[in-house]
Amino acid sequence: MDYQKLLSPTVVGIKPSGIRKFFDIASTMDGVISLGVGEPDFPTPWEIRKAGIRSLESGKTRYTSNRGLEALREEIGNYVERKYNVSYDAKSEILVTVGGSEAIDACIRAIASPGDEIIIPQPSYVCYEPITALCGCKPVIIETKAENSFRITPEELQAAITPRTKALILPYPCNPTGAIMEKANLEAIASVLRDTNILVISDEIYAELTFGENPHTSIASIEGMQERTVLINGFSKTFSMTGWRLGYACGPKPIMEQITKIHQFAIMCAPTTSQYAAIEALRNGDDAVAAMREEYDMRRRLIVNGFNKLGLSCREPKGAFYAFPCIRSTGMTSEEFCEKLLYSEKVAVVPGTAFGESGEGFVRASYCYSTEHILEALRRIERFLNNL
Repeated sequence: MDYQKLLSPTVVGIKPSGIRKFFDIASTMDGVISLGVGEPDFPTPWEIRKAGIRSLESGKTRYTSNRGLEALREEIGNYVERKYNVSYDAKSEILVTVGGSEAIDACIRAIASPGDEIIIPQPSYVCYEPITALCGCKPVIIETKAENSFRITPEELQAAITPRTKALILPYPCNPTGAIMEKANLEAIASVLRDTNILVISDEIYAELTFGENPHTSIASIEGMQERTVLINGFSKTFSMTGWRLGYACGPKPIMEQITKIHQFAIMCAPTTSQYAAIEALRNGDDAVAAMREEYDMRRRLIVNGFNKLGLSCREPKGAFYAFPCIRSTGMTSEEFCEKLLYSEKVAVVPGTAFGESGEGFVRASYCYSTEHILEALRRIERFLNNL
């Protein structure tokens, strides 16, 4: 069997996730302190788990509608309107998906044709560029810069647009940089897009994990943008429900009809038990989210101060739960730094290049771990730097 002739050249050409590479190595070693995986260390709040258990005990184990439970879609609509001041029709403009990643994939596939271009700011989450390539589209990369707090600027966006541009992926709050887009930044982006036929795919999975005086603003709430935006969010990060695999997409009816069609044939429906748990999360989960966010904020300040004291310049991340320190002062590439740190001190962080070539010179460190865990990692990193 000639597997090389059998396999898709596009798929073969896609690199495996740089996040999983270091996680897999670390999982084979004893005594590793990992700051590598973006998964909350909090258990799913008990009342949310209890709602899932009740659904199982009462035998609610059958398929739901393709779009998801109507009660859940209504609660998503209520939540998005309450939090972000954007209103969606639960019957035609909201889809429940298997995590936010499925929503991103289905959205890109619903609009993409071979040869189209999709603008992707980087460093950013690892799935955007491969999904774009799988659709036969060209990823157009905007390299965001530390001096701009890793925000996309209207000038950069305007320069990236061509007649073939189909969409802009807007990944804020950002994994891995922790960057956010404030309302004024979003209004500047909106001014570039309003008179175009370009869709915004707004990945807002970390929307509730923002720090500072101003809450998250969705670009869909900016004047003239709801009609040209698909808002994507989920339950994994906000409610510490990673294993429940549940997300959602909200957008204009003509686009959501096509996204739902893809979901219908590829997935059928999201897990039923998870959907019942999610209803409870949206109705009564605010207090639990606030408590987790407060703890993340304390860890955020701890790890950022720690990196800066070690001489690894680290800008303040204002969203998500990642620090993105610069390691150029060590003279190593991001990959070299991560490998040597892992093998010499058993600390796992992720090279910035896992999130795009513009991540060179940086590493991603997650702070969704205990303070003891973070402090021990910082002690080991200090020893590593002293031994260089």
